[in-house]
Amino acid sequence: MYALKFISGKYQGGEFPLKPNKQVVIGRSSDLDMVLVEDMVSRKHAKISSQDGKIVIEDLGSTNGTFVNGEKVKQARLKEGDRILIGTSILKLVAQGNAPTLDHLQVKKGLEEAAAAQAARQTRSSSMTGKIEEVPLPDLLQLFGTSKKNGVLHIKNEHVARIYMRQGRIFYAVIDNNHQLGPQKSFYRIVRWEKGDFELLPPDNQEFIVELEDPTEALLMEGLRELDELRRIEKDLPPADAPLELARPILAPLHDLKAEQLDLLQSVHNEGSMGRVLDKADGTDLELSIALLGLLQKGYLRPVP
Repeated sequence: MYALKFISGKYQGGEFPLKPNKQVVIGRSSDLDMVLVEDMVSRKHAKISSQDGKIVIEDLGSTNGTFVNGEKVKQARLKEGDRILIGTSILKLVAQGNAPTLDHLQVKKGLEEAAAAQAARQTRSSSMTGKIEEVPLPDLLQLFGTSKKNGVLHIKNEHVARIYMRQGRIFYAVIDNNHQLGPQKSFYRIVRWEKGDFELLPPDNQEFIVELEDPTEALLMEGLRELDELRRIEKDLPPADAPLELARPILAPLHDLKAEQLDLLQSVHNEGSMGRVLDKADGTDLELSIALLGLLQKGYLRPVP
């Protein structure tokens, strides 16, 4: 038994069970199996069929398209964990195990309760909300890119981030309103977040002197590459809040260092911690972390005892 779990949109948190050898028609029309009343959803938008253990989704000629895992599809076979974007709703195919069979009225009541709970926590101007534990940011941004979304994606955990999109292309990112960090470094950090709430709000009129120019796909690929590389070396790095200082005495010759390494030594002397150096120095977190690790291993720097 499988179900479609709403991880974003009006019915976030609700589930729609799929019955064997049955089909579900999704759209704006009130006489359909799953009704999604919003402008981006066509009257008859998509159909999901469950036949002989195979679950297939088919777009019914919708205006704005049906997306599976970020790709626009006409027809696709679904597997557990796949994410479907229809309008502003993201649905995830999940296994139900031995869940009790619900009739149409019970399913409808459950979705209405989810919609009421969602309305209570959703801002009036928001078009989409959810948790990045349910839909990782790279997947979410890929969905937005393929469907050419406009707006500002707000992400909140212990920090607050904003990612600005124009026709699905990411052109700016900022964390805690710290514009000095720069949009590229901010974006690569945000992509590494694994927990938090997201909310897609309409575009605003804010303009930026510097914008990101790379395509969304390229930014995501580089952000994920940086994540993998940082995970590889993180065991050898001090924590971000760990104080650093110049080694005393410095036994390795300073004339062996390049100009950018000397600048990094000066930054450590001025800022005093790993995190502040990563914030202030030029370069990505990965570039600076590799450089700092080299200086630590060669004896130019040391963690404060």
